[in-house]
Amino acid sequence: MANIKQQQKRDITNKKKNLLNASFKSSLKTAIKAFEASVAAGNKEQALETFKFACKKVDKAVSKGILHKNNAANQKSRLSKMLNSLA
Repeated sequence: MANIKQQQKRDITNKKKNLLNASFKSSLKTAIKAFEASVAAGNKEQALETFKFACKKVDKAVSKGILHKNNAANQKSRLSKMLNSLA
């Protein structure tokens, strides 16, 4: 533990932010897995719905600084290819 009071405060806020980021990453992965499962099942309507939700989560992760914008673009491109393969 740090001896300097400001560093002690920063440690606390860093732990809080780390937990929030981990929680958001987990929900992002869950949304992507739900989309992949609906594509595997061949349900186009559900796949479209889960695709929109997953893209929304990816965009939110970029705005929060959790993902890099190029990483998000690659993920969205990969998901859209999967969606287009159903057509």
